[in-house]
Amino acid sequence: MMNDQVQQYEQQTQKIADRMGEVGHVILVLSGKGGVGKSTVAANLASALAERGNRVGLMDADLHGPTIPLMMGVTGEMASGTPEALQPVEAAPNLAVMSIGFLTAERDQPTIWRGPLRGGVLRQFLGDVEWGQRDFLVVDLPPGTGDEPLTLAQSLPQADGAIIVTTPQEASLADCRKAINFAHKVNLRVLGVVENMSGFVCPHCGERTEVFSTGGGEAMARQMNVPFLGRVPLAAEIVALSDEGKPLTSDEAPEAVRQAWNEIVDALMERIRENG
Repeated sequence: MMNDQVQQYEQQTQKIADRMGEVGHVILVLSGKGGVGKSTVAANLASALAERGNRVGLMDADLHGPTIPLMMGVTGEMASGTPEALQPVEAAPNLAVMSIGFLTAERDQPTIWRGPLRGGVLRQFLGDVEWGQRDFLVVDLPPGTGDEPLTLAQSLPQADGAIIVTTPQEASLADCRKAINFAHKVNLRVLGVVENMSGFVCPHCGERTEVFSTGGGEAMARQMNVPFLGRVPLAAEIVALSDEGKPLTSDEAPEAVRQAWNEIVDALMERIRENG
């Protein structure tokens, strides 16, 4: 039985390698703690890359709190195909998504799985989903540095690296430092830090107020000797747009938010070019 399990694991590892061989760049989105907007960053990064003409896959690796279907406007969709050849859901031109939310009929039912089963499902998302030829695969990881991030870091040795998401407060920055050290320990390059909720932009006058302070993410990145990609301000429209499945790069988003996202994607693309 043990030999059979080893053989199955090796076959799946080869299948993952074959699938990922058709993907140009793999980017993992990490955070040390929940509530910092990691999924918002992953969803809008994928949307921004697709809007620039790239073929993008977005993998929702948060099995217990899958919010990507909502943010991408595909809530209620179900994955098609077979267990060995699942078809991702087309959320927009050039953008395909896979989430556990597409495999469960009851949206509000919890996923109660232990670690080994969660890891197996994530490896299936890599090896059994027909991603096809993609310029980018963006992976939205659950918060923390537990089983799921470790499984994916080990299953994706060819990944370009990780984006670390934080907010300006020290409570978040402390966990962000742990996420950076986690990436170093598993030989995952840190592509950069994104500071989310960095100041509040008034929807009426456009004035910016530093609700949670600002600059903490940039200072922390400098101290940890990793790149800083940019900061995204708070804006009232972000919640409404995310709930409606609309990207923050759309014309409906505040100019300050759109500009922030364009600068972050520009900085990320420069990092990828530097890494070859």
